[in-house]
This record gives sequence, C-alpha cells and structure tokens, in this order.
Amino acid sequence: MVGISRWVDGGKAFMGLIWQSFRDLLPIIVVISVFQLFVFRQPLADFGQLLIGLVCVVIGLTLFLLGLDIALFPLGERMAHDFARKGSLGWLVAFAFSLGFGTAFAEPALIAVAGKAAELAVTEGADGLAAEQARYALVLRTTVAVSVGLALVVGVIRIILGWPLHYFIMTGYAVIMVLTMLAPNRIVAIAYDSGGVTTSTITVPLTAALGVGLASSIKGRDPLTDGFGLIALAALSPIMFVLILGLVWS
Repeated sequence: MVGISRWVDGGKAFMGLIWQSFRDLLPIIVVISVFQLFVFRQPLADFGQLLIGLVCVVIGLTLFLLGLDIALFPLGERMAHDFARKGSLGWLVAFAFSLGFGTAFAEPALIAVAGKAAELAVTEGADGLAAEQARYALVLRTTVAVSVGLALVVGVIRIILGWPLHYFIMTGYAVIMVLTMLAPNRIVAIAYDSGGVTTSTITVPLTAALGVGLASSIKGRDPLTDGFGLIALAALSPIMFVLILGLVWS
C-alpha cells in the first residue's frame, strides 16, 4: 500500500508539473492563435500535427525542469560546497573554467547559431566549402566556450574576494562599446547574438548552481547578492571575445 501511495503521489506531482508547463506556454499559444485567426484570417494548418507537437513540447519542458530540480541544480551546488570545503583555489578555478567551456561548447542554441553564421559568412570555395564552414563554426564555438570559461573563473574569484559585480559589468560593456566601433560589421551582430544564445539550456542551471553553492559555502557571502551574477558575466564575455576574433580574423 505504501508503494502504491507513493506512485499516486508522484503521479499527482508530475501532472501538476505538466499543468504548470502548459500554463507557462499558454501565452505563446494564445498569441499565435489570435494572429492566425484574426489577423491572417486563416485556420491553423495541420492542426493535429500541431497538437501532437504541443503535447511533446509540454512533456519535454516538464521533464527538463524536473531534471534541473532533482539533478543539475543539486549537483552544481554540491560540487561548489565540496570545492569550498576542500579549500583549493586552483582546483576550483580549473573546475569553473572546465564547466564554463564544456557547457557553452555543448549549448544547442550556440551550435545552431554558429552553423547558420558559417553558412552565411563562408560562401566561396566550392571545393572545400563545407569544410570551411565547419571550421568557421568550430572556431566561433571554441571562442565562445573559452570566453565563458574565463568568465566563470572571474566570477568565482569575485565571489571569493567579495568584489562588487557592477564594476565588472560596467567595465566589460565599456570595452565592448569600443570593440564594436573597431570590429568589422559582419561580426558585430554575430557577437551580440553569441552572448545571448550561450546562456541557455545547459549553461544557465549549472552556472547558477555553482554561484549560489559557492556563495553559500563562504562565510560572509550572501547567496542572493554574491551568488548570482555568473550568468551576466557568461553573457558578456562572448560578445567581447567574438568582437576580438573579428578584429584578428578580418
């Protein structure tokens, strides 16, 4: 009976998460439906297929959020606690860089943007066009991944030493403004989009968990004011590095 009760309670909790995910997606559904029916004045084509896709999205979003709660967030916080207790700054810095590099390099949104940018940027050389486009995308992804890794290193040191976040943000964007005026126009928009797509599905949960866990482990640090901010640095650094890449690679 206890096992059945647990299954029932788990099923109710999961259905609650399903409803929450549907409620989060409801504004998007309403906007698309209103414009399709009242602006374009056309019924939704392939309604059955769209309905199946919506169900898949709701279930996928639910499973993703559930995975964050039971695995990724606790994992990041626990590792941050372990490194803080170990007291080894070198290993903590190495972990922060590896985490930033690995999550950014594997970020699906960055892979998609880098691939599309390569298709549009590399259009010559029919014999080796595919290889050149792949090289362009790889260089772009690697540059962004390195920048995120270094951003997490700076962010971790900031948390340990208690430095204010706004100094880093203001200085970083001041440098970006200068680089924007110097970099080739073809790379500017890609650089700014790289900062946005990098902080997405994989990078955000682990980065946030690392910052909050580390700030919670250090005496005198507030997880709310000191723990957050790593994501801001991770979004800023790719813009700067891709602009520098444009200057070097132009």
